[in-house]
Parts: sequence; C-alpha cells; structure tokens
Amino acid sequence: MKEKKNILPLALVFSLFFMWAISSNLLPTMIRQLMKTCELNTFEASFTESAYWLAYFIFPIPIAMLMKRYSYKFGVVCGLLIAGIGGLLFIPAAMVKEYWAYLCVFFVIATGMCFLETSANPYVTALGNPDTAPRRLNLAQSFNGLGAFISAMFLSKLVLSGNDYTRETLPADYPGGWDGFVNVETESMKLPYLILAAVLLIVAVCFIIVKLPKIGDENNDNSARAGQKLIDFSVLRRHHVKWGVIAQFFYNGGQTAVNSLFLVYCCTYAGLSESVATTFFGIYMLCFLLGRWIGTMLMVRIAPQKLLCLYAIVNVLLCVIITVFGGMVGIYAMLAVSFFMSIMYPTQFSLAIAGLGEQTKSASAFLVMAIVGNACVPQFTAYIMHSSEQIYHIAYIVPMICFAVCAFYGWKGHKITD
Repeated sequence: MKEKKNILPLALVFSLFFMWAISSNLLPTMIRQLMKTCELNTFEASFTESAYWLAYFIFPIPIAMLMKRYSYKFGVVCGLLIAGIGGLLFIPAAMVKEYWAYLCVFFVIATGMCFLETSANPYVTALGNPDTAPRRLNLAQSFNGLGAFISAMFLSKLVLSGNDYTRETLPADYPGGWDGFVNVETESMKLPYLILAAVLLIVAVCFIIVKLPKIGDENNDNSARAGQKLIDFSVLRRHHVKWGVIAQFFYNGGQTAVNSLFLVYCCTYAGLSESVATTFFGIYMLCFLLGRWIGTMLMVRIAPQKLLCLYAIVNVLLCVIITVFGGMVGIYAMLAVSFFMSIMYPTQFSLAIAGLGEQTKSASAFLVMAIVGNACVPQFTAYIMHSSEQIYHIAYIVPMICFAVCAFYGWKGHKITD
C-alpha cells in the first residue's frame, strides 16, 4: 500500500531528472554555437561548462542546510523557480550578444538545477526499500538519459543551422552581413530555453499543489530539527563517502569532457558537417539511455559495485582506443563510452549515501559539489586538444584517468569500513 502511495511522488521526481538533463545536455550544442556567434576557440568556449558547473560547487552546502531546516520539497520548488527564471533571462542575453551575458544565464539556470539534484537524488533513494535504492536511482536516472537523447538528437538540430561561417567565409550576399548572421544564430539559441523555462514553472506549480511524503528527519517538527546541525562535515570521514565524493569528481569531469567536446571533435577534427555531427550526438545519447535501462535490469542479478567496476574498466580501454586512433574510430569508440558510463553517476551516488541516516542530506551536498569536476576537467581536456591539434586525440588520456578512479570505487572505495 505504501509503495502505491509513492507512485505519484516518484513520477513527479522522475520528471526532474528529465528536465535537468535537457538543461545540461544542451551545453555541448551551446559550446558549438557560441564558437560561431562569439568567435571563440575550443578552449575559450569550454568555459561555458565552467560557468554552468561552478554553481554546483558553490551552492550544495547552503541548499543542504535549507533542506535540513525545511524539506526536500522546499528545495525542489526553489530549484524549479530559479531555473525557470534563468531560462527567461535568455531574452535579455540574446539582446546583449556578449559571451559574459550567456555565462551569467547558464550560472543562474545551473543554480536552480543544483537545487533539484541535491534534493531529488537522495529523495529517490529514501522513498522506498533501501536494498533497491541503487536500482531505483538508476531507473530515475534513465529519465535523465531520455532528456539527454532528446536534447542531443532534436534540440541540437533546432539550434545548429549547419552554417559554419566566419567573417572571412561568410557569403558576400548574406542578408545583413556578419551582424545578420549573428542575429539569426543567436535567435536559434533562445527557443529551447524559453520552452524549458515554461515547463519548469508549470512543474513548480504541480509540486506546490501535490503533497509529497515526508521521510527520515522530515517527520520531526521544525523545532526539533532546528537544534540539529544544518550541515555535518564529519560525514566526510566515512570511508565510502570520502571516496564517493572523489569518484564523483572524476566521473563528472570525465563524462563532461567527452560530452561537451563531442560536437567540436566531430566538426573541427573529424571533418563532419553539423547536421551529421548532431545525428551522431543523438545516437551518442541514445547509447547513454540504453545503457541506463540495460544497467538497471542487470542490477537485478549483478551487484551494483561489480557492474560499476566492470563498466569503468571497459571505458578505460575505450579511451585508450580514442587516444591511439582518433578520427572516425574515436567517434565510434565514444558511442560505446556513452553506453558504459551511463550507470556510473547514480550507482556511485547511491553507494556513497548507503547507511547514513540523518547524515544523508549532508553527504548529498558534498556529492553534488563534486560535480565541480565538470568545471575544470573538460577545460584541461580542451586545452590539450586545442594546443596539440595534430595529435588532438591524445587529450582523451584525461577521461581515461577519470574512469580508472571510478573503477577503483567499484572495486574497493565503496566499502563501508566505519
């Protein structure tokens, strides 16, 4: 009976995974588009990721404190409203047409999404049987994979026109000249974010109306919770939490290094057109989605930590192939990387918060903070790629190292020893 009561809350929370996937997986498309409209090189454009993911380093602790004081629902509603407002800010940013303005918008949207991730991940693990928490979180994260696929296959084509012009190559008869080209390309960036903003605000209303079940310390009254620590740093002394944070840092950095540079790799280094590259990007995210669904089913028979270790080792080998061969071989290897990295984030997250009780919200904050790996590892990868253009594929040594750390977490780092 209790499980049936949880169906509607879980469905609403699952929708959050879909929406933040749309937001974060639009970034590779935006990187490619901003290289054109703001005349950036690969390394400069990679700071789009930095602006977005920096919010994940700054805000998780304050968010966890707010959730500790109030509830998971409070965190979700705040996140939806902030991200929705951030999407609407694309209107003035498109009028300014300056790189810094877009970076500010991405930071605001990411702040809202940070609220959602800090709230939704632990809420899903707690809303049901603890023994099936890794499977439940992987199921929720499969909706993240669906959002990633839609963002890559369809929204990217909505944004990228296929016209890869510079000031020197722009046709002389292009309407409005260079300014006209920039205006057209800028307008195409607005629509996905305005649609996303509308959906986020509608879902916020739904969360305000629907009553979500309280879990754990939320069943205590506010006065009882007011005397508790709002953030518990001692949780980092727990072996599986400490290594979980480290593994999440490297996983997020490695995943985003591959994701964010995929379109740049295809168009700039493998010589594909934007239309073909976005199709490959859609297939790339479809592999990610399939990996999530298949991984969730495999966890019925295979222990999550063993599957994590196996998938991570396979990705280390695939990164070796990319590093050695590059070109189209590298693209096909990346499709496989997408499949095998699909279960890593939710599996590491659920293993890291296992058995924490009232420390769960604090651990969740630190695990979300580890997403700051997205704000530095991809930039390091892009720097190597940009500065070594003749052997650009050597940059994939960086995600190879990241996946090796994930393999260690599945092998030994996940063990609860204290």
